[in-house]
Amino acid sequence: MLALLTAPVLPAFAAAAADVLPPLPRPRPDHSAQPGPPPVQPGQASDRQKLIKTGFGNGEDSDALMPPTGNAVDATNLGTTPQPVTLVAEVVEKGAPINGGLVWRIFDTTPDKSGQLPMVAKSEQANPTLTLKPGNYVVHVAYGRAQTSDTLSVGNKASTKSMILDAGGLKLNAALAGDVQIPFNLLHFDVFTAGATDAERALVAEKVAANDILTLNAGTYHVVSYFGDVNAIVRADLRVEPGKLTDATLYQKAAQVTFKLVTDAGGEAIADVDWTVRGQDGTSIFTNTGTFPALVLEEGSYTVEAKRGDKVYKRPFEVKAGQSLDIAVLTLGS
Repeated sequence: MLALLTAPVLPAFAAAAADVLPPLPRPRPDHSAQPGPPPVQPGQASDRQKLIKTGFGNGEDSDALMPPTGNAVDATNLGTTPQPVTLVAEVVEKGAPINGGLVWRIFDTTPDKSGQLPMVAKSEQANPTLTLKPGNYVVHVAYGRAQTSDTLSVGNKASTKSMILDAGGLKLNAALAGDVQIPFNLLHFDVFTAGATDAERALVAEKVAANDILTLNAGTYHVVSYFGDVNAIVRADLRVEPGKLTDATLYQKAAQVTFKLVTDAGGEAIADVDWTVRGQDGTSIFTNTGTFPALVLEEGSYTVEAKRGDKVYKRPFEVKAGQSLDIAVLTLGS
């Protein structure tokens, strides 16, 4: 189980707190999100490794993704009889072995004609024992979205290889001022590596649901919270520590808005209306055709346009954080 960590966050956007530590779930093997090591020999950096390395401040916590070149065995003194190799992974050094949710891959150290390191073995067992010919390999293990690689030297006898993932958990939620809960179906998150600009960040996970727990390599991550799908977006930089759960809540300054076109106040809504919402600068930010369009907008000034046939009816309105609006646009007198 991970220890609870109060997240260091940007105070204008987010806060972190929890009374009860939720257990870290066992991640399911993520085949698409966890490719094998890059197509380079140990000790050489691929473009992806460089991206991961520059994504963290001062390159911290990324060296584990760069297999060292030392400790290789001398192939001239090795036999040819395959030997058993037991693989063990831990979240932190001297921690308990991880008992599930792992994907192990073993690669030859000599690239093939395409420049890839050929995969010679794979296992989704927690602590597999693989039979490998004596020689040098690269071992890669993934746990959720946390991963690490290292060299593996197989000699003339049975051996055990231990891997330290330096992994932590990240649990995300969002709320309105006063800790008003946002409906989960209107909320999701994207997680990126750290960086000063979007161009410097790499996507780690997208469309993450509220209260899902991501298992990640320790480091700093840039989190983007989306409330609805128009313009209610907030960001925060969060730190994931090895063996700990960062539980963070980001605060949105937005509200839900619905519209209807009516002949007079209190009248029935008119169907088949073309709707446009414009920001303060006149830019269109939302369009819809229907009777009761609903959306989420960040606080600010807007104008809604309701078009039916060749007539357009307009109404300005103001959005304040946490205050839902039901706006009626009148045709009478427009």
